[in-house]
Amino acid sequence: MNTSQSVQPMQSLDEWDDFVAVRYRQDKTEDQFRDYSTDANPGVTEFYRQNHAQQTVEFVLAARTEFLKLNRGKKSIWEAAEYLNTLVDDSDPDTDLSQIEHLLQTSEAIRKDGHPRWFVLSGFIHDLGKVLCLYGQPQWAVVGDTFPVGCAYSDQIVFPEFFEANPDSKVPEYQSLYGIYEPRCGLDNVYLSWGHDEYVFNVTKNYLPEPAQYILRYHSFYAAHKHGAYRHLMNEHDEQMFEWVKKFNPYDLYSKGADRPNFKEVKPYYEDLVAEFFPAQLDW
Repeated sequence: MNTSQSVQPMQSLDEWDDFVAVRYRQDKTEDQFRDYSTDANPGVTEFYRQNHAQQTVEFVLAARTEFLKLNRGKKSIWEAAEYLNTLVDDSDPDTDLSQIEHLLQTSEAIRKDGHPRWFVLSGFIHDLGKVLCLYGQPQWAVVGDTFPVGCAYSDQIVFPEFFEANPDSKVPEYQSLYGIYEPRCGLDNVYLSWGHDEYVFNVTKNYLPEPAQYILRYHSFYAAHKHGAYRHLMNEHDEQMFEWVKKFNPYDLYSKGADRPNFKEVKPYYEDLVAEFFPAQLDW
């Protein structure tokens, strides 16, 4: 793997969130939109160098086998959120918000606009899969834009040049348009790079309506819902459900600068909301 000895990946997962928010800022011009210079944010650049080099078909299948057994004990949604709070990094100079407060910024923005309760709940839980970091997974296997493995890489994925270091780039079957998949096979039959989206989707999927499932599973699949890539793998139902993903994404991207939520004031609402959809304990 081509890794610089002097550059380290992100000090905090918030660096990725900030980077994504800037990349997809609504007022960016077309010329600015794909300006991903490698020296703009060295930590994020190094993160993507590692991510693109190591997210192989073999790795993704192994991670799914390891983590989708959901055998790491039972936790409530609240216990998972409190567990995630231990990820707050004192070295991050830009925020002292807890992970719960970050989630509340998203969900409160959704609630303010009068969306359905399941949509608000999606905002509150969408990043809970980041507990993978606390299970020993490296950053590059937890966050970052997701993308299909086992088929040709889209040039709409951030830093596509880093895929040259991925062993799958040398496998002809994996580099054809459809790769190991069939045309319009549907995303449920496609393996995306491993991360927090797939994990939280599997933890919660039995309790949420389908649009919420799509939001959780594909909110980091920017090449598809921002750039329209990989439509040759999507079926008509995917296209319909992605309208919800697109509706959700601005709240995820642009709520971080919102007012700091008063957790004590809003907690009763969220306690009631979580209890409406989820049992007391879930398998993680």
